[in-house]
Amino acid sequence: MTDAGRNPEERELVGLALEGDPRGFAGLVRLHQRRAYTVARSIVLSHEDAEDAVQEGFLRAYQALDRFDPGQPFGAWVNRIVANAALDLARRKKVRNAEELSDAMPSPFQDPAEDAELKARLKSALAKLPERSRAVVVLHDVEGFTHAEIGKLLGIPGGTARSDLHHARQRLRGLLENMRD
Repeated sequence: MTDAGRNPEERELVGLALEGDPRGFAGLVRLHQRRAYTVARSIVLSHEDAEDAVQEGFLRAYQALDRFDPGQPFGAWVNRIVANAALDLARRKKVRNAEELSDAMPSPFQDPAEDAELKARLKSALAKLPERSRAVVVLHDVEGFTHAEIGKLLGIPGGTARSDLHHARQRLRGLLENMRD
């Protein structure tokens, strides 16, 4: 793949970063931090964990910059690293706090226009899904990523992302089945 479809600003920043100019990598962080946060937040349950995963992901990307192929889009590469960092963080937390995972985490920010009970039930149901299942649901249904994009982010085939989404939705339906009443 050539970088013809890539943003010229990104292309320039990648060049600077590969030359060792710290302004290049700092610019790449600014350019991609919002999307990286969205990817991390789809995997972990809290804002703080998402921020930690993004920071860890960008650190890993910086350390692996010499292995980056400049012909590829930097955003896709860094988002995959961030997704892996978020999955690692979620696994570590799961081991440390196994009994706390089933508790619904209250959100300090609530949209008054949304039904609080529905939001709490959905958040609780999402928390009961495995990390990868939660990630594919949020990345596809909330963030609008395609199956292929989700596959690249999570390091799985696009067909597996589609299958994971199907099974995750079935599980959510089961967890939320009495909501129709």
